[in-house]
Amino acid sequence: MAKLQAGIIPVTPLQQNCTVMFDAETRQGVIVDPGGDVDVIIQTLEENGLTLSAIWLTHGHLDHAGGAMELKERLGLEIIGPHEADKPILENIEESAKRFNMEGMVHNAYPDRFLNDGETVSFGEHVFEVYHCPGHAPGHVIYFNREQGFAHLGDVLFNGSVGRTDLPGGDHQTLMNSIRDKVLPLGDDVGFICGHGPGGRIGEERRTNPFLKGL
Repeated sequence: MAKLQAGIIPVTPLQQNCTVMFDAETRQGVIVDPGGDVDVIIQTLEENGLTLSAIWLTHGHLDHAGGAMELKERLGLEIIGPHEADKPILENIEESAKRFNMEGMVHNAYPDRFLNDGETVSFGEHVFEVYHCPGHAPGHVIYFNREQGFAHLGDVLFNGSVGRTDLPGGDHQTLMNSIRDKVLPLGDDVGFICGHGPGGRIGEERRTNPFLKGL
């Protein structure tokens, strides 16, 4: 079985987990949520001998998608995802940046392809199922590799917390429904990386995450 590996590059003042997922043998992979600091991302790729085939986005918030266009232009990559419901957010990144004192650091993003619930995306032998999980953002998607029991959950579920729902398009009950209907059924043994902070296991969150009581 081809071995999947992942590394995190914290980017932007919001310390977002830009993630490189790659094949351990071929060193080829994809980058998830390049929110900014593109020079740092490219330097990290070069230092580790990694080559990318695409940019995958979980959702359109500036700290996740703000560096996508620059990285696309510099490395000649397609931007894939999120769900089309995040199109207005992606096209408003530069305006949002003013509220976070990040003008000039991030740019509007225009994906080459949006994703729908139930699709798959892949690189090499690694296939990921796509789940549309609105609530934190209307077009948020997560990526699940069933073979290796691994998921990238973006800002849906965190270690000990859940995604904030006070931003435009957010809704707490919708987020809880996404976690209940899409994330928890992936299985307790599934390990995950999320958009901020340390990752974890879904079963541990089911047992200990205070936001999931009653789900």
